[in-house]
Amino acid sequence: MIFPHPKELMDNIIGVTEHIRNKVRLAGGDASRASLVVVPTQKGDLFFCDSTDHYWRMYEFTERTITRETVENSEDFYHCAEAFGTFQQQLADYPADKLYESIANFHNTPWRYENLMKAIEKDSCGRLAEVTEEVQFARDREAFCKTFENARQAGKLPLRVTHNDTKLNNILFDEQTGAPVCVIDLDTVMPGYSVNDFGD
Repeated sequence: MIFPHPKELMDNIIGVTEHIRNKVRLAGGDASRASLVVVPTQKGDLFFCDSTDHYWRMYEFTERTITRETVENSEDFYHCAEAFGTFQQQLADYPADKLYESIANFHNTPWRYENLMKAIEKDSCGRLAEVTEEVQFARDREAFCKTFENARQAGKLPLRVTHNDTKLNNILFDEQTGAPVCVIDLDTVMPGYSVNDFGD
């Protein structure tokens, strides 16, 4: 299971979407289109768990919007950056440390490096000899892998709310103007570094 803690995941989503809507509302904008809106169950829960332990949730339908799978022109790039930049700006004052880490160590590069080295040492599929150049490439960058974590510990890189899946089809666009309406697919919203979203 990719997301083993659905309650915490949904708490994250509720927290950030309400924060965004409040910001937009205070600025005089259309809060109903500013973020996803969770539809609670009849009992008031954020999700429903069926008899086979499958989890379900529902969002309000955002009228007059479309998604895109591919970038067709430079304006699409601009709108993508605008959408995620706005998302970061709207959540800049949200306490990231209050969010649950929905995928543990998702962007923990030293942890990823350590696990890569364990896999290399084990060589369970017997293919290590085919990738010696790639392995050396990784080994040569061991110190670099710690850049973000070192900057965080030194107080130079703040913890922020990050989306962690910043791609074109995770944005709703206005079907008439083509402008971004809101960011969607918020399952991976958690504490992180804004540079990861920018890099992604």
